[in-house]
Amino acid sequence: MPQWLCNQLMRAFLKKDRRQIRLLNDCWYFYRTSNRPDDDSATL
Repeated sequence: MPQWLCNQLMRAFLKKDRRQIRLLNDCWYFYRTSNRPDDDSATL
């Protein structure tokens, strides 16, 4: 997970900002699926 995303998630959790947490979570899953190598056996 990129450091900038970790920082924003930590900030959102500390502020208990559910909307921001959901948005960042969606961003992470989109990032993870779009940057996944063709080989599914690779661990992330």
